[in-house]
Amino acid sequence: MGNNYDIILIGLVAVFLILRLRSVLGKRTGNERPPARDPFTPPAPPPASSRGGNDGAQGNDNVVPLPNANQQPAPRPSNATSGPGGIRATVMPTATAGVAAIRAADPSFDPLGFAAGARAAFTAIVEAFARGDTGTLKPLLDSTTFASFEAAIRGRIERKEKAEGTLIGFEASDVAAAELQGSHATVTVRFVSEQINVVRNAEGMIVDGNPNEVQKVIDLWTFRRDTKSGDPNWQLIKTESEG
Repeated sequence: MGNNYDIILIGLVAVFLILRLRSVLGKRTGNERPPARDPFTPPAPPPASSRGGNDGAQGNDNVVPLPNANQQPAPRPSNATSGPGGIRATVMPTATAGVAAIRAADPSFDPLGFAAGARAAFTAIVEAFARGDTGTLKPLLDSTTFASFEAAIRGRIERKEKAEGTLIGFEASDVAAAELQGSHATVTVRFVSEQINVVRNAEGMIVDGNPNEVQKVIDLWTFRRDTKSGDPNWQLIKTESEG
């Protein structure tokens, strides 16, 4: 008789454990949402049939895409949030009207996703400039901006100087301005970052900067894209420092 009670008790415990596991782990129904796309991952290129007949723009694997085209708009607030690692990302009041105009032309435009992609572009450009890597820079910049960066790199080479730049991290990447002129969208992002920048001469002596000093740097970078183009990539068209 005692054995029967033991069997019943074990069975009740097993049923209890199964019910607890189901409540904690849940169960699959086949309708689960797929994981959100990493904004740093380049979106898939659009099908050839979806591109305009007269549009000769092609995607470039070297370009750091800013999330925008070929994505479904996400239901996100239009103002502020914090990105990964507590990085502030907001749409400033000065950009609200412009963002609305761009979204009217391209409903897939997500300003906060754009800010995240802009950080990836900022990192790639800053690091490539420090290395003197014009091959990486060229597809990321428009022709005028690239010429300016190339001239600065050429000047360093002629002076036999070497730049050492370390991007420590971001405090903020706020959308500070936005505008739509015809089909061309421009977005300015205000980056607040911490960096260590040093320039050494041919003998390895420091001629600018301090390798032991972390500086807070505020930059305003403006990106542009043709909303009617089949190419989803944005290009940097202007840089300036604040303060």
